[in-house]
Amino acid sequence: MADRRKKSSRNREKETDWQERVVQIRRVTKVVKGGKKLSFRAVVVVGNERGQVGVGVGKAGDVIGAVKKGVADGKKHLVDVPLNKSNSIPHPANGSSGGAKVIMRPAAPGTGVIAGGAVRTVLELAGVRNILAKQLGSSNPLNNARAAVEALDSLRTLADVAQERGIAIEKLYAS
Repeated sequence: MADRRKKSSRNREKETDWQERVVQIRRVTKVVKGGKKLSFRAVVVVGNERGQVGVGVGKAGDVIGAVKKGVADGKKHLVDVPLNKSNSIPHPANGSSGGAKVIMRPAAPGTGVIAGGAVRTVLELAGVRNILAKQLGSSNPLNNARAAVEALDSLRTLADVAQERGIAIEKLYAS
């Protein structure tokens, strides 16, 4: 019986481990036969600040329901982010979604997160502490958040590259 309690408390720890931030809430309407049907759209970023982050969208008749759906959607679309010792990204990365483009560059320790809007939220919840990022093109928070996640998803470590090529990591340094 005590063993079951330990497992349930671990599951609760895993659930509370995730942080969620609402990036945008929009009131949207659909024109139907009887008039206009009102609903809410929530863009939510979910992350554990240890290298996992996701962006989700939820729509519902009330704000709380939309946020819950957004969190569930964000957890379905999680991305693993490789972080180096200075809590930065291993190399420069670019991402795009719709009309939004995001450029990311690694930064020295002590720089902080230099980014704006939805990109900043994504980076903070991913656990990145030192980075330079710039949004180009669209100012749409959803597309910028998705572009940031795409850029983070494209990151690779030296170990990943060496494994793909089938060679030792030391050989990457030699060439």
